[in-house]
Amino acid sequence: MNTTGNTIFITGGGSGIGRGLAEAFHKLGNKVIIGGRRESVLAATAAANPGMEFIVFDAASPESITAGAAELTRRFPALNVVINNAGVQWQHNFATEATLNEANVASEIDINILGVLRVSSTFLPHLKQQAAATIINVTSGLAFTPMAVYPVYCATKAFVHSFSMSLRHQLRETTVRVVELAPPWVGTELAAAQPEQADHGEMKPMPLADFIAGAMEALATDGVELLIANARFLHDSAVAPQAAEVFAMVNGAH
Repeated sequence: MNTTGNTIFITGGGSGIGRGLAEAFHKLGNKVIIGGRRESVLAATAAANPGMEFIVFDAASPESITAGAAELTRRFPALNVVINNAGVQWQHNFATEATLNEANVASEIDINILGVLRVSSTFLPHLKQQAAATIINVTSGLAFTPMAVYPVYCATKAFVHSFSMSLRHQLRETTVRVVELAPPWVGTELAAAQPEQADHGEMKPMPLADFIAGAMEALATDGVELLIANARFLHDSAVAPQAAEVFAMVNGAH
């Protein structure tokens, strides 16, 4: 994709990978608007990057998505890139937990799956009117080889991978490109939120700055399935003879 001259909206743009992408695109001269649920975090990120704007936007709420899309397309009619980055991750152990944590499962499905579907659907009428537009869905290398302590999260990312393929095919005769950006395990607050499970065998987190550099380089190409660093390994190993060995490596003793 062309990484300059865009007007870009990023969900979950106040921290982690979302903030990293927002700042990288901002430095290239793009108009960047970040969205998320935590207004104070969004405001701090925007203040640190003069010219960047923000909107309180809840990817789990159909009402927030509808209202946010209406406001964004009104204020920024040149909006041509939407990045579905917002996501949550929870541990679940079906072998030891007496009951399913319905609230945590629901949040993963509402944000990681339904959020992507709703945001994509809501913005598409506007994006299809642009001369060149892009939807970027942030998935994970764990879509291909799961980390079993996060069974629902990994499954939601596998869903978005499959959905991205279908959406790309359906939009093939429009001006809208669909790009999947699959990070490896990256050192963000999402990864640090549950430090008691930080030991995942031989897998180590990639520094955020290194990931962003690799992601921006990949986004500047014509690729549509961008597997960064170890995400490529996890993808390729899922169908390789050593798939069971790689699964064991990813999951360590868990």
